[in-house]
Amino acid sequence: MTETTQTQMTQPGGRRPRSPEFQLAMDVSRGLRQDLFHDAFAFRPLPRMRTDGPVTRSLPPALRDKVTLFPHALVVLAGLLTLLISLAANGGGDLAQFLTGLMGMGAVLLTLLRPVVAFWSSLVVALVAAQYGNWWDSDWPWAPGAFVTQLVVLTVVAMRTRPRTAAWMWTLTAAYGLVMEGFFPDGHTLTNTMPFLFVSALALLVVTVWHVRREAVQKVTAQQTVTAHERSKRTLLEERTTIARELHDVVAHHMS
Repeated sequence: MTETTQTQMTQPGGRRPRSPEFQLAMDVSRGLRQDLFHDAFAFRPLPRMRTDGPVTRSLPPALRDKVTLFPHALVVLAGLLTLLISLAANGGGDLAQFLTGLMGMGAVLLTLLRPVVAFWSSLVVALVAAQYGNWWDSDWPWAPGAFVTQLVVLTVVAMRTRPRTAAWMWTLTAAYGLVMEGFFPDGHTLTNTMPFLFVSALALLVVTVWHVRREAVQKVTAQQTVTAHERSKRTLLEERTTIARELHDVVAHHMS
């Protein structure tokens, strides 16, 4: 091996270059940490809904202010729904499962303030519900309340973040379900991880399409704004040029 080849295989400082596989693994790890670990407890309140749409603009001002809280009301209703499903699945007679239902509702409501923490909380709720729930054989490892809680949390957090974060959440959710099925079957012969992954994938696909469409609309709006600004500047310059030409003609006429 020649000296040139050896030099190409080593980095400055005598270290060998990283392989493409290692770089890919580092990029994946960095993306996971950035999306689900870095500033996971950051306070990110859900912003109010905009009222510049064609429907909201036609509403009275007093009602328009209340409509801005419509997304918050939907999340609260979804939290109450998870609690009711948890109680209905057990008949509402078990204190442990009632507390589990409250935990699920809390995880949903947490998406209003700390979305990443809400995702980790929903996984904890699923684990607790799987350990303390007396569910049917086909409800392993996702109890009915935990099923709805995780689905709602995934959807809301995906809408509040970006598609890459949604992909990470879905991947970790799939890993949790498959690990619970494979290593902790707990005597269950029927499982519901695959149905959950299918339904959640459809929900996240819809959210991703919504993200793409919204970004496209924002880009078009920004481009239209820039075009209108450039058009106004061009009109102003043309008017100034016309005035200067007319002034020049008047001065030349008087001079002659």
